[in-house]
Amino acid sequence: MEPHWDDMKVFLAVAREESLSGAGRLLKLDPATVGRRIARLEAAYDTPLFAKSPQGYTMTAAGERLLAHGEQAEAAMRSASEALAGTTEGLTGQIRIGAPDGSANYLLPQVCERISDENPDLDIQILALPRIINLSRREADMAITVSTPTAGHLLVQKITDYKLHLVASRRYLRRSPPIEKVEDLKGHRMIGYIPDMIFDRELDYLNDIGIERVALSSNSVSVQLRQVSQGSGVCVAHDFTLPYHGNLRQILMDRISLTRSFYLVRHQGDQRSERLNRFAEALSRGIRDEVARLEGNSAT
Repeated sequence: MEPHWDDMKVFLAVAREESLSGAGRLLKLDPATVGRRIARLEAAYDTPLFAKSPQGYTMTAAGERLLAHGEQAEAAMRSASEALAGTTEGLTGQIRIGAPDGSANYLLPQVCERISDENPDLDIQILALPRIINLSRREADMAITVSTPTAGHLLVQKITDYKLHLVASRRYLRRSPPIEKVEDLKGHRMIGYIPDMIFDRELDYLNDIGIERVALSSNSVSVQLRQVSQGSGVCVAHDFTLPYHGNLRQILMDRISLTRSFYLVRHQGDQRSERLNRFAEALSRGIRDEVARLEGNSAT
C-alpha cells in the first residue's frame, strides 16, 4: 500500500505537535481520525513512526528519517501551488513571523505596515514571544533571532547589527547620585531580564558589563522600558527603542556600548518558494532601514 500525501500531512502535524489532539486541532480532525491515519502510514512503511509516552508522541528513528523527506515534500507542494497560481505583482496569502519582543514591538509593526501597503492581499502575522521560535513545529514561516541556530535544516542570513546602551529617565537622573563611571552603577537599581529566563546568551547584557544583581526584572523588553521610563532605575536598551521613549537618556556611552545582530531564519526547503523569498527580502531590507533610521534619531 502506497502512502498518501494526506497521511504525510497528518504525520508532520503529529511530529510538530507531539500529540494526536494537537495535530487534530491544527488539521481540524478528531484525534481518533489522526490516530487511524498514522496507523495507516505506519502500515504503509511497515515500521513504527512514533513512540507513545506520558509526555506525548515522540518520533522513532524511522520517524526522524521520514520527517526530513516529509518537509521536503511539503515545500515542493507549496512551490507547486505557487507556480500553478502564477506570478502576481503582489504577494498574497498568509505569512507568520516569529520574533523576540524587542524587534516585534519596535521594528516589525512599521516594517510590516509598509510591506502590507505594497501587498494589500497579503496577511502578515507577528508572533512575539520571549523565547526561541520553533520553526520545526511550524510555529512561524520565518523568525528573527539574535544569534545563529546551531541545529536543524535552516537558512540563516544576517540582517543587520544594532547598538545598545545604558539608559535612565531624566527624573531618575535628577534625584539619584551621579553616574560618571562604571563603578557608580553599584549604587543604582538595575533593571533587566529575569536571569534564569534569558533564552539566548546574546541577551545577557548586564552580565557582560559586570552587573551581578538585577533588582527589577522581566522577560519582556517592553516591561523593562516601561519601568525605566517611570524612573525605577537603569537598564540596557536598544538604541532603536529610544525615539519612542523621549524621557530616557543614554549614560556612560563612552564606557559601555554593546553591539548585537539580527538574523533571519527560515526553513531550508522554503528557498524554492519565490513568494517567501520575496517577502524575506522585503522584510530584511525593511528592518535594516528601520534600525538605521531609529538609531539615527536616538542620539542625545
